[in-house]
Amino acid sequence: MAHPILFSLEPALPLQAPLGKGLGAEQGALQMRRFPDGESYIRVLSTVSGRHCILLANLLQPDEKILPIRFLAHTLRAQGAASIGMIAPYLCYMRQDTIFNPGEALTSAIFAELVSSTVDWLVTVDPHLHRYHNLNEIYSIPALAISGMPALKAWIATQPDTLLVGPDAESRQWVETLANAAGRPFLVGNKQRHGDRDVRVSLPADSNITRYCTAVIIDDVISSGHTVLQTIAALKHAGVRRIICAAVHGVFAEDADRKILDAGADQLAVSNSIPGDHSTFDLSPLIIPAIHTMLADIDRGGRRDQQS
Repeated sequence: MAHPILFSLEPALPLQAPLGKGLGAEQGALQMRRFPDGESYIRVLSTVSGRHCILLANLLQPDEKILPIRFLAHTLRAQGAASIGMIAPYLCYMRQDTIFNPGEALTSAIFAELVSSTVDWLVTVDPHLHRYHNLNEIYSIPALAISGMPALKAWIATQPDTLLVGPDAESRQWVETLANAAGRPFLVGNKQRHGDRDVRVSLPADSNITRYCTAVIIDDVISSGHTVLQTIAALKHAGVRRIICAAVHGVFAEDADRKILDAGADQLAVSNSIPGDHSTFDLSPLIIPAIHTMLADIDRGGRRDQQS
């Protein structure tokens, strides 16, 4: 079968070029615009009949994006695409993984149902899996969650004399695994949460962290940055000279990146999963093998609409 076609509804997504090159994929051509009332116009210009099509999606602020994604997938299928998969490096709507209060929408499951009815497979990186053990609990299509840890580990290996810091107990397993893999020392802070925007982080009293040149705060995602800001304050109070904040996903809601740098962080280091100014390490070498696996499974099993 011919090389896949890679589509994106946003120009210049940072993963588009490395994924296209690594897959030997053709770049899909689209014509898009908005009507005066805000409705979307989409026209597929590439010939897709019999071809595997891959949608690279930036699902940060997803509400304005999911309808165009659905329109595009439907159009590709109508034009005879052999399969339609989605790469969503950052997977949204994983926060609401249970009903905390009566009447709440279980948006993680509802969004999974929507995506499952739109594409044939999904690959993502380090989604928020808290109460779910894996994505297949809510996705009815093959959904593969890969770890960004190897890319983060490779970057850490370039940083000499570093201490890895987990902000709270929830990060312990992740930070400890990364520290052991990278051969670096680590410590974990104690976080007390008094509200969504009111947290306090303290460090172990006997940590003696000033003997290290750099402290690297590690997290899977930096969103509002409140916990990171408190961890920076605790490290500064302990006398740490240089602080780096590293995460797989840099959401940086409400100008969190500026606030973190203003608070005393010397550097922000995140992957290229989301467009931004702080992309430091590349996820494409991890994503490409996962895409090959999905496409091979499709080729063995036939088109989705031919499956029972």
